[in-house]
Amino acid sequence: MIKVKLFATFREGRQKEVNFDYFEGITGRFIINKLNIKEKDVAIFLVNGLDGKLDDPLSDGDVISLFPPVGGG
Repeated sequence: MIKVKLFATFREGRQKEVNFDYFEGITGRFIINKLNIKEKDVAIFLVNGLDGKLDDPLSDGDVISLFPPVGGG
């Protein structure tokens, strides 16, 4: 199982956390596509709290955190 934590505007119309069944070769790109999140809208992609790459294969038990760009000033 892979746990996906969504932050800020990614929570709109979605749950705060979503679980995906693990399968060999699953990637962050697959997950964001399934969540209907555009790659250009992902500012920070973390795997187990560390900077990750969307095309790297994930492992069973990984925790993914997705953050959109944050504005303010």
